[in-house]
Amino acid sequence: MAAAEPVTVRILEREYRVMCSPPERRALMESALFLDGQMREIRDSGRVSSMDKIAVMCALNLAEEILKLRQELAAREEKIDRRISDLASQLDQFTGTE
Repeated sequence: MAAAEPVTVRILEREYRVMCSPPERRALMESALFLDGQMREIRDSGRVSSMDKIAVMCALNLAEEILKLRQELAAREEKIDRRISDLASQLDQFTGTE
């Protein structure tokens, strides 16, 4: 396992040092860029001005998105499981192994 190294990311004109391993560096940088963009959108909307409130609003937006994606994934998994079960039943009927 690679040793963690400090990496500086910039979010809303503030720098943060984060420890991460070299293989995780790219994902960290992409995450920081994404977060910066999301926070800038909130700030630029003019409805929220303090850094704390911007961060909380961004966290809430991202949490909502994650929960929605989890629900969609669970629904897809359930649909796939039903389809597999239906196909297995049809196969059993076709082969006479019920």
